[in-house]
This record gives sequence, C-alpha cells and structure tokens, in this order.
Amino acid sequence: MTHAFIESEERQELRKAVASLAAKYGRDYFVAQARSGGKTTDLWLDIGRHGYLGINIAEEYGGGGGGIGDIAAVCEELAAQGCPLLLMVVSPAICGTIIGRYGTPEQKQRWLPGLADGTGTMAFAITEPDAGTNSHNITTTARRDGDGWVLNGRKIWISGIDEAPNVLVVARTEDSRTGRLKPCLFVVPTDAPGFEANPIPMEIVSPEKQFQVFIDDVRLPDDALVGEEDGGLVQLFAGLNPERIMAAAFSLGLARFALEKATAYAKQRTVFQAPIGSHQAIAHPLAQSHIEIELARLMNQKAAALCDAGDDLAAGEAANMAKYAAAEAACAAVDRAVQTHGGNGISQEYGMAGLLVATRAGRIAPVSREMILNFVAMHSLGLPKSY
Repeated sequence: MTHAFIESEERQELRKAVASLAAKYGRDYFVAQARSGGKTTDLWLDIGRHGYLGINIAEEYGGGGGGIGDIAAVCEELAAQGCPLLLMVVSPAICGTIIGRYGTPEQKQRWLPGLADGTGTMAFAITEPDAGTNSHNITTTARRDGDGWVLNGRKIWISGIDEAPNVLVVARTEDSRTGRLKPCLFVVPTDAPGFEANPIPMEIVSPEKQFQVFIDDVRLPDDALVGEEDGGLVQLFAGLNPERIMAAAFSLGLARFALEKATAYAKQRTVFQAPIGSHQAIAHPLAQSHIEIELARLMNQKAAALCDAGDDLAAGEAANMAKYAAAEAACAAVDRAVQTHGGNGISQEYGMAGLLVATRAGRIAPVSREMILNFVAMHSLGLPKSY
C-alpha cells in the first residue's frame, strides 16, 4: 500500500538512477568547470539522453510524461551529488510547463523536444531592475508591428543566457479594449538583433552565469507569442508553482550534500579521544538539520502532488511553504557543516564555504522569504495585505 507521504517506487528508482549518473560527475567536476570558466553541457546532455531532463514533458514531444514531482526529484538528486543545475528550474520546469499548457500544437512541436533532450535549452526572463518582486510593475513592452511584434525593455538576474538559444520573456502588451497593459509571454532568440546580455560578476561558485539583459527594438514573428494575448497572469503563474517547487528541490539537494559531507567528517575527524561526532555540540546541530531537511522535503512532495493534480491554489500555498522551509534548512545545514569542519570549513579544499553563498541565494530567489511570509499571512491566515 502506498501512502501520500511515501514516494512511489518509480520515483525512488528515478532518484537512484539520477544520483548514480550525477555521481560520475560529482562536485569536483562542477567546481572545476566553474573555476575554469567551463560549462556543464556534457552533464546536461547526458541527463537529457537518459530521459531525465524532460521527464515532466508529454511523451508525444519526447518527454517522460511525468509530473513536476519527477523533475523536482531529478533536480534534488543532482544537487545532492554536488551538481546543482539552475537551468533545471528554468528550462524544463518553468518554460516546459508554460509551453506544455498554453502553447499552440506548432509551438509545442517546435520547442518541447529540445527542452526534453537538452539541445533546446530555454531561459526565462521576468525580473527587472526597477520591478524586482513586483511583477505588476514590469515595463518591458511588446507592441504589434505589421504581422509581428517589437519588444523593448530590460531584465536582470536572468540565468543561462549564454547557454540557451532562446529565452521566454515576460513583457506587457496594451489591451486594445481598456488601454491597460497586461502580461504576455514571448519566445526570443538570444542571438536576435537588439538583444544584448552582460554577465553579472557573482560570488557563487557555479558554471551557470547570471545576466543583465537589454532588449532594444527586438523584432519577433507573430507566433513568438506563447498562449493567448488575453491570457494574462494565469499563464505566467502556471510557471511559478513549478518554479518554487524546483527551487525547494535545489535547496534540499544542496542541504543534503552539505549534511552528508559534515557527517562523514564528524565520523572520522578525531581531536581528543573519539571522533568529534560523538560530541553532542557537533551531533545535535547535524541531527537538527536532518529533521529540518526531511520536513521541507515532505512539504515539497505535497506541493508537487497538488500541482500535478491541477489544484493550483492549494499548490501555491504548499509550494511557497516548501520553498521557504527548504531555503532555511539549506542555510542552516551549510552553516553547521562549515562549523563542523572547523578551519577546514573555510578552505577551498573542502568546498564548504562556497555553499554559504549558494544556499543563501535560496532565501532571496526566485521569491524572497519576506514575500512568502506576506503570502502566508494574507492567504493562509487571512490577515490584511501589507504592501
């Protein structure tokens, strides 16, 4: 008998298979690529070849026909082996979900197979320098021009522009009836004339870069628009629950990676008579992290199950909670892992210190912990809106 809080055998098998594939690469590979300016393309394509990258994409487009819970499991297991791939969150999960749900048959045929096998990676651009968390303030605009579109605007904190041939851009178009601007989604080639991207120097040790993007009179064909022109926020939000579930999985994988390293170190490092793990000052914080990680994983499974069942409202609450809990658990786990390692915790050799910045990002992106607390206060508790 299977229970809602135990993953199916298929899911557990998937986790094992992904972990074993990712272990062939491991943290050393990831860090070496990051420090040398290399990419993780071979790992990405390997995951794609094995069918793990498009596991949430419909089978008719080369995917596995699974749900968001499956792709989240892939993301988590990669991170748990020291290879956290941010593009997993963006390409198959956000873009794959939005196109799979709202794209025309032609658009699905055109984009989904590449998202599934990794050859057609797609970035996602929503955040703007002056809008930040407030997606209602987006100023990137799209206007009709002849039988196509012209886009203008700026985006910031956009991952993987140097690795993706296309980016799904959130812009706004004018409603002919009301004259008000409403959000719309466009697939933009990253080599389009007028599209420029500058890397943002980061402290995170990762081969995946972040970019500031400038969009100046970028011309697009009519079918660059994904979904209905009047679909508005509903279409955009279809990608946001998967985004939060994936962000949680990303944090959970990193937390597990750090905890495993800290536990192994605490078992063999002996300073006095016994390994340091026999001291409760070391053992208890690690045990606490294990509890926090398991609790967050359980909430993420709930969020994925609700999302896959099509209950967007309940999934929104659970996905926000899971993302919040996973980021907190990851920050705590890495902090404790660094402390467990003592001086070695801040050396390059042991690779713990770099994770402090990587996990800290989870409290900020893709939505800040403060905005999640706002969401829970307002929607779960019914408190008045504060902003």
